[in-house]
Amino acid sequence: MTSPISLSQHGAEEPDPTVRSPLEAHTSYRGRDWSPQRLMFHQNLESFADRVGLIVGLQSNGKMSQEEAYTEIRKVWKDLKDSKGALLSDRDGDSD
Repeated sequence: MTSPISLSQHGAEEPDPTVRSPLEAHTSYRGRDWSPQRLMFHQNLESFADRVGLIVGLQSNGKMSQEEAYTEIRKVWKDLKDSKGALLSDRDGDSD
């Protein structure tokens, strides 16, 4: 396994460009209706997907019961839904 930090010719450590910060978006938002609010919601949507994947992994490996996983996913879903309500207006035609 390689280290996420590599050494330059001068011995200084340089960050590996393939390692991403957890605060960094996975993909860029390319919607026609770009706005700072839509970008933020896009990042929240990616975070939701990451968290659900983690919860499913924990449940699959016996670290969490199905009931606990369901409860946690409901919590992150509520957070995402609240985020949508705060960031995106109802003019988008979505009521849920």
